[in-house]
Amino acid sequence: MEDTEPKETPDNESSTGGAGGASKRTKRLRRTRRITLAVLLVLLLPLLTAEAALRINYMGDPADGTRTRDRDAMWLGHAWVDGRKKDADLTALARGLETTGIRDLYVHTGPMEHDGTLPESLYPRARWLVDAVHREMPGVRVQAFLGDVLATESPDGMRLENAATRSAVVDSARQVLDVGYDGVHLDLEPLHSGDRNYLSLLDDVRAVTRARDAQLSVAAHQIDPLPGFHSFWGTVAGHPKWWSQEFFGQVARRVDQIAVMSYDTMQPLESLYGGYVAQQTSLALEATPPTTHLLMGLPFYHENRFGHWNHAETVAAAVRGVRLGLSRTDADRERFGVAAYIDFAATEKDWTSYRDGWVG
Repeated sequence: MEDTEPKETPDNESSTGGAGGASKRTKRLRRTRRITLAVLLVLLLPLLTAEAALRINYMGDPADGTRTRDRDAMWLGHAWVDGRKKDADLTALARGLETTGIRDLYVHTGPMEHDGTLPESLYPRARWLVDAVHREMPGVRVQAFLGDVLATESPDGMRLENAATRSAVVDSARQVLDVGYDGVHLDLEPLHSGDRNYLSLLDDVRAVTRARDAQLSVAAHQIDPLPGFHSFWGTVAGHPKWWSQEFFGQVARRVDQIAVMSYDTMQPLESLYGGYVAQQTSLALEATPPTTHLLMGLPFYHENRFGHWNHAETVAAAVRGVRLGLSRTDADRERFGVAAYIDFAATEKDWTSYRDGWVG
């Protein structure tokens, strides 16, 4: 009798490879997964190692005596010179600073124009502020905080390679000193490591401040946490962010005060942030001559965004990190302090952490 049952139709093995093809696909998938895992490990292992080192760096106890030398500073907002702040505000500020080591105020007086000029209309109350601080807070200096965005990572901004622009910045420095400011505080960002035009500008501005017996201070980028890291990060992200330790030292030797912007560090945990600040403090101390006043920035502001996590970058962690770095590197450094950024965003908790952890 003829078999009428339909015969089993085989899979199209010629197109799929059959069981052998499935085996090959499985092997390729496994190989791809292994390669992906290996690449991730290569990328993550250095990061995890670095983070573990920062956590270890946060361990231990600060040395005795590593507290304020009464050489601290604070950045103040533009409201102090544009007319919004009044006598009552100045009285409250003076009362609050009595229990601190703050002796320098960096008052936002710019921003400068991209050509280096500074409109006088930006600071109609500057003379009032300077006179009031000198009267109500003897021994406290008021420095004009002059900043601008540099055209280093975008087509718009100040171009320091232009000699006329640098000359205009020097004139702006003279301009604020004529008002009565005790110094000039420059904050030009993003400033790439090795910028010779910036060093030339500092030389020219310092000639002016020295002739007036005034201060020249700068806000400084962080130092490479690993050698050459600014070059690597510049290639990967297009934003070098860090300075080499050598360049930091070149800047420090040209100014009276250098304040490290030791915040916006991308650290996700308080202990890692504190360990990072301890490392930055040590690196900055190594590069800064004892004749230059070094200040480490404290985050008196609160944001959550890429690069800055509010729960991690706390004043308490920063102060402890500063004390640990100071203890390990140069515990007796006299010209040393911390700088709080910024007055209008500060909370009572920030002030308490600063007073308890640093003032003592």
